[in-house]
Amino acid sequence: MVRRTKDEALETRNVILDTAERVFSERGVSRTSLADIAAAAGVTRGAIYWHFQDKADLFCKMVARVTLPMEDAPCRVDHGAAADPLASIRGMMVAILRRTCEDPQARRVFHIVFHKCEYVDEMRPVWKRLNEMQAGCLAGIEKGLKAAIARGQLPKGLDARRAALGLHALLDGLIGKSVMDPDGSPLKRDAEQLVDLFLEGLQHPVHAARGRSVRIPARGARPDASFGTRRIRARR
Repeated sequence: MVRRTKDEALETRNVILDTAERVFSERGVSRTSLADIAAAAGVTRGAIYWHFQDKADLFCKMVARVTLPMEDAPCRVDHGAAADPLASIRGMMVAILRRTCEDPQARRVFHIVFHKCEYVDEMRPVWKRLNEMQAGCLAGIEKGLKAAIARGQLPKGLDARRAALGLHALLDGLIGKSVMDPDGSPLKRDAEQLVDLFLEGLQHPVHAARGRSVRIPARGARPDASFGTRRIRARR
């Protein structure tokens, strides 16, 4: 009997989380109350408070179902200790992007995280939690890039912090684009190529010499045009 009670409690919890995903996606987080979720799930508000402290806690647990496995697997890899740090970083990014494409639940939750939630008032703790997750992923990428520099995979003069920010922004941007416009996104067919393009750019950086003028073609000019250009001074 005790076993059955635990199983029933777990089933109720999962029903609440599944319903929250659906209702948050349809109405947005700020416009959805716990009473709305309870009604849609066919449970009482008391049942929700039995499993979750408040809406922010419910939201965090909903997100954790798809993000924690990603933290535990690809995002928790120690890229700095890998024999091939660049391959380790690439594998992490491709794994996350593939999951975004192939896992309907992950796509649904990421859509809510990116496009259906205002991180104010009661949702501020959620923003803090998401920031902590992103900071951990960013730190891991930076560590891996530093290891790649030490192993001669990347130029010694590369700024690992800035490169890590760029890679993380690429990852966030591709996920956000994919869940917002899955049909128009190149993510599904080009995920690996997009990651490789960025990594190859890090291996062959182009730096403007300090104080040297950089010529930028005017809008509409041909790439090889010798006229219609403007000059800017590279900042020191």
